[in-house]
Amino acid sequence: MKEYRALFRIRFIYSLQYRAAAFAGMLTQFGWAAMEILAFAAFYRVNPAAFPMEFSQTVSYIWLQEAFIVLFGGLLAGSEISEAIESGSIAYELVRPMDLYGRWICQFVANRFAGVGLRCLPILLVAFVVPEPYRMSLPSDIGTLALFLISAALAVGVIAAFSMLIYVSVFYTMSFRGTRLIFGNLSIFLSGAIVPLPFFPTPVRAVVELLPFAAMQNMPFCIYSGNIAGMETFKGMMLQVFWLITLVIVGRFSLQRALKKVISQGG
Repeated sequence: MKEYRALFRIRFIYSLQYRAAAFAGMLTQFGWAAMEILAFAAFYRVNPAAFPMEFSQTVSYIWLQEAFIVLFGGLLAGSEISEAIESGSIAYELVRPMDLYGRWICQFVANRFAGVGLRCLPILLVAFVVPEPYRMSLPSDIGTLALFLISAALAVGVIAAFSMLIYVSVFYTMSFRGTRLIFGNLSIFLSGAIVPLPFFPTPVRAVVELLPFAAMQNMPFCIYSGNIAGMETFKGMMLQVFWLITLVIVGRFSLQRALKKVISQGG
């Protein structure tokens, strides 16, 4: 575990250097959050009873979305791994005395945590001080906050494990662009990043909630906002655990199979 801690620390510190990009992104998140909240407010004024979430819950969902966009926002935030596969420099990774899958996971998660560390706190500070009804609410109790944190950790695991599958596919396609475009957009829409999943039509939502995308940002945000509770929370988190284990097993198997066919040319 020492090598993974060292790798996480190195990647985390390396990613912290992009402060200007983080500041620009933070300003974008403020603007986008304001635009989304005001748009939803206009709809709620017409008929608040027509929506599956209270307005305060929707506001909290949106603020969380913007504060943690780097952590939960879609798949494949970086392209270092895919570039290593496409260029052939993956050969250097294979001779290192570390499990390649574990190394990739550690690198991916470290980059995400560094990015959210630069943006999260300022956004949350503003979210808790803006006037009502646009202010972000606190969880109903400490138990809900604990469940949110556990669900958030599981969500990061699901995102990382799913992303590893996409990276493995580059061994076969030798191009990252098409795969990133397809699965990146799918994850953004089906994880609730554009429209929260509770707003989906009931038949569509029943299907979408069974997919791994719903186990990403939607679940922890719904727990925090109070949109789900009790047995629904338990079922949702068990589904997160199921997808995390399944994706890790499939990802490891797929990577081992792909590496057996890797050919390195040149020198």
